[in-house]
Amino acid sequence: MNKKKKMTGRQKTFAAIMIPALLLFFCFNTYPMIRGFIYGFTNYRGYGDFDWVGLRNYADLFTDPRICNSYFFTFKYAICGTILVNVLSLLMALALNAKIKAKSFLRGVYFVPNILGGLVIGYIFSFFFTYILPALGQMWHISWIENSILSSKEFAWIGILIVGVWQAVAMTTIIYISGLQTVPDDVYEASKIDGAGKWKEFWDITFPLIIPFVGTNLVLTTKNFLMVFDQILSLTNGGPAQSTESISFLIYQNGLDGGQFGFQSANAVIFFIVIVLLSVFQLTMTSKKEEQL
Repeated sequence: MNKKKKMTGRQKTFAAIMIPALLLFFCFNTYPMIRGFIYGFTNYRGYGDFDWVGLRNYADLFTDPRICNSYFFTFKYAICGTILVNVLSLLMALALNAKIKAKSFLRGVYFVPNILGGLVIGYIFSFFFTYILPALGQMWHISWIENSILSSKEFAWIGILIVGVWQAVAMTTIIYISGLQTVPDDVYEASKIDGAGKWKEFWDITFPLIIPFVGTNLVLTTKNFLMVFDQILSLTNGGPAQSTESISFLIYQNGLDGGQFGFQSANAVIFFIVIVLLSVFQLTMTSKKEEQL
């Protein structure tokens, strides 16, 4: 008879670390996702009894104007935020990676916004947009900032965008700095010998070599901007006139407080699929670009 192999001390250590982590991941991630997917086929209000409604929730998603408006706002916000964050972060990374004094101190300063919580930053900027900026506008007679930008249906999203970009630039810059440090100095020396200028050096050498980091940042920033929640809760609470309702905020507000738990669970499933498809598309495109270069 074959004797059962005993686990070594190393294997026991791995099991002791992995099993609790997997259980926690299943309890707080996988299991809620499965339950949410099931509730998407019901008219569950978050409490009490419920009935199965099949695909009715998914059909209603595409005819609900509030849902459509939230998707439009979220994608507009995510596209603008992703472009701004990556451009600004790359410029900052190039500056902080250069041979300048106090590089470590400046890197620490730029990382501070990422340490603070989204709600804390949101409430600070809410006070700034509501009181400080209008007071300065009245003092200097600048009409377009005399009223809070957060009270404007057309421009409130710009205030949220400013806060989101300001906070997101920190981590994205750190990733770009890590990418720039992987570029060998010999390559830059060879380009200087060939007489390449700074602009040509960036597009022909630096950028192609940090494409993997660009792809990572694009996926992370797009995902984070699509899932915007804290800034909206602290700055506008979805207003004015529901003009700044993101998908995540609408799922939270109507799902937990509005008695639409089943309907918003279906919305969450669709939103999850959209994020996954966008992430796969971005990674595929950047991988192709990397192979071409």
